[in-house]
Amino acid sequence: MRKPITIVGGGLAGLTLGIGLRQCGVPVTVWEAGHYPRHRVCGEFISGRGQDALARLGLLKTIENAGTRLARSAAFFAGKASVPPHPLPQPALCISRFVLDKLLADEFQSHGGELKAGERWRGSDGASIVRASGRRVEPVVANYRWIGLKVHARNVLPSADMELHFVPSGYVGLCRLPGDIVNICGMFRSKGTFPDLSKNWRQWLVGSEDSALHSRLSDAQVDEATFCTVAGLDTRPRKATTLAECCIGDALTMIPPMTGNGMSMAFEAAELAIEPLVEYSRGNLTWPHAQRQIARACDNRFRGRLRWADWLQRFLFLPRARTALMLLTARSEGFSRALFNLTR
Repeated sequence: MRKPITIVGGGLAGLTLGIGLRQCGVPVTVWEAGHYPRHRVCGEFISGRGQDALARLGLLKTIENAGTRLARSAAFFAGKASVPPHPLPQPALCISRFVLDKLLADEFQSHGGELKAGERWRGSDGASIVRASGRRVEPVVANYRWIGLKVHARNVLPSADMELHFVPSGYVGLCRLPGDIVNICGMFRSKGTFPDLSKNWRQWLVGSEDSALHSRLSDAQVDEATFCTVAGLDTRPRKATTLAECCIGDALTMIPPMTGNGMSMAFEAAELAIEPLVEYSRGNLTWPHAQRQIARACDNRFRGRLRWADWLQRFLFLPRARTALMLLTARSEGFSRALFNLTR
């Protein structure tokens, strides 16, 4: 008889792991405090090796058929400096989380997995428990409070499939989704408390009146129902081998959103966890051995990109360093390709 696995958190990492385990005949229960479908703060594109992981799990075609769009170009803006649209080294797969999470939840259940949506896990951590319950909350990081905001809009015409706009308090990304929808997603920091974002979120997401971002969004038709926010963000790298729990996805560590690699890392971590958990379920590994294998695999896969991403985000919050990096990116395709590869 195979040992069952409990996954706490039904986001990208948790559901993908659940699907992979069910494909191998492992009994799995996923606990998710929220309901499907719903909007989440997210760049809403898969850029990096996560696409390969989905293909190996037989999920890529299913996701593509649900409604996706390929992003092939990117542009960057900061004050008066800009990097004009240029080709991405690898196309990104754009899809709304509203669609994607529901699709994965349905896929997990179709494979015989038990999904407890709208129910919060009340048990303790230990053997057979995998944490995929999202980011670790830190109200203040290095004297700053960090938040994420997201909303969908129409009547927005970016110059590229994806744009990244740096503003004094953070950065905002625009991503074209299927159906002429543009995802507007930003990450911001403040040394004080944030105002009532339910009323003041526009002043954070649309930029100053003289900015390219403000010009892009001046005629935007915003879908208020898609607005969401998340607080207590912490993008400092964390090693899986230092944790007492078995963690994947944002529960393990969060890469700075400007890299566009967060969704990919969720899928990659889920795939890395499948084989050790299957062996544990079959009785071939003890829980400590399975957990160590997962932790080492995640650290080996993500250590380098997390280090480079942390360095990049720190530099891009320094005006002079940001200007220099943007100039190098505009003038050297090799430099921009190197940064892309180092954060993936």
